[in-house]
Amino acid sequence: MCNTVAVTRARWTAETTPLPPHALSWLSSRVGLGEPLPEVPVPVPPSALSADAFTALEAVCAVSADDSDRVGLAGGLSYLDLLRHRGYGSLVFPDAVVRPASPDEVVEVLRVCAEYDIAVVPFGGGTSVVGGVEALRGDKSAVVALDLAGLGALVSVDPVSRVAVLQAGVTGPEAERLLGEHGFTLGHVPQSFERATIGGFAATRSAGQASSGYGRFEDMVESVRVATPVGEWVVGGAPASAAGPDLKQLVLGSEGVFGVITEVGVRVRPRPVSPRYEGFVVDGWEAGVSLVRALAQAGVLADVTRLSDVDETEVALEMAGGKASLVQKYLRVRGVRQPCLVILGWECRSRAATLSVLRRHKVVRLGRAMGASWLHGRFNGPRQRDALLDVGVCAETLETATRWSRVSALREGVRAALVAELGDPVVMCHVSHAYETGASLYFTVLVPRDLSDPVGQWRRAKIAASEAISRLGTITHHHAVGLDHQPWLEREIGVLGVDVLRAVKGRLDPTGILNPGKLV
Repeated sequence: MCNTVAVTRARWTAETTPLPPHALSWLSSRVGLGEPLPEVPVPVPPSALSADAFTALEAVCAVSADDSDRVGLAGGLSYLDLLRHRGYGSLVFPDAVVRPASPDEVVEVLRVCAEYDIAVVPFGGGTSVVGGVEALRGDKSAVVALDLAGLGALVSVDPVSRVAVLQAGVTGPEAERLLGEHGFTLGHVPQSFERATIGGFAATRSAGQASSGYGRFEDMVESVRVATPVGEWVVGGAPASAAGPDLKQLVLGSEGVFGVITEVGVRVRPRPVSPRYEGFVVDGWEAGVSLVRALAQAGVLADVTRLSDVDETEVALEMAGGKASLVQKYLRVRGVRQPCLVILGWECRSRAATLSVLRRHKVVRLGRAMGASWLHGRFNGPRQRDALLDVGVCAETLETATRWSRVSALREGVRAALVAELGDPVVMCHVSHAYETGASLYFTVLVPRDLSDPVGQWRRAKIAASEAISRLGTITHHHAVGLDHQPWLEREIGVLGVDVLRAVKGRLDPTGILNPGKLV
């Protein structure tokens, strides 16, 4: 018999931002508002964890089978997850939540779970938007969520080498606080920063907004400590090595299917003294792509280098509030017909070097106020998703990466796929990360929610967009594979590649208890 609960989740509601009146007005006229979905009580099935297994786990660390705890760690933060927690779609619950307080306890939890044939889903900040923390049990008798919040320590700092070791449950803000006490920063700030954890960054090959300066997360990692069902594994430690293939890179991006990351050694840098963010505008998407490519290939990208297309620029200006009309008028006077916003932020890189290339391109400088506006609202996307749900709007994101020669074709292909499925959505796109050979594209979709089938509406659109993405780019640049992107993985890495991953899993997790159904 199921218990029925009204779902509230502290990790979702703690950092929510309401939609200001001017945003609601723009949404109403440009997107259209739908009817809010009434929240439906969610039935929680009884825990399938046996009494013997519960007792064995409880001998290791704290365990809870309370409905409120199980609901709190059911799923991630995708649009479909939000719908499921409101009673639309099928929500999968862990049978218990296990809370280890040390790496050694994680090893022991895995030993017990292997003995009792219990699936284990590692859970950090729960910010996955691709089904990466869905509590699937596979063929196991039960499934537990392994809450890593108890692994929240800064283990060590080597100020001479500029290396710090952090436990996996440390959140982004807490990492910055702990490192800041020693005069350092990690510099890794993805949009999930406020909730995501060090272990999650490593397990998904995360990319921060300032990755042009600080690097992607895998570029920062010096070593990884991993708990597996067959024992503990520590990889890395030297700044460089030719001792065979880099097994550290095998762990990074493994999404909890090979083992549970418990500690990460990371490269750190001195805290920036005078960070500076500015806004610029170019006339048209192609001009913007050409500019960012020139910066990347000259090696002078700002730490944050972000190019928005016309649709996203429109939204950025509207969300800036009362000054939008003045900015738009100024741009028309300057001859800009298709404004595309460029945000450049310097923390550890040279502003002068960036500007030396910028001067060769036709750009309009909007100044530091626009940079500050972007910086102030950089986390509004995840914070406002519940508010958008409340006004009947489906809001979701997609991301990919490809070579420069394919960037515009990929953008148009994904856009066309979404329009074909959704009718008349607002599809915004920006270059979020740039490299010498290509760039990442990040899409945000807004469309009135289909009241009759809200889950199917986005699921069909996601499949169509993923098909378009897989033809010209990678299925994921930084969201990871999880459950949602798995159908396209073989197309990208080949049958042999999938077999290699399965072989590694078979050696490290011989009974298949770790995060069933994800990655491979």
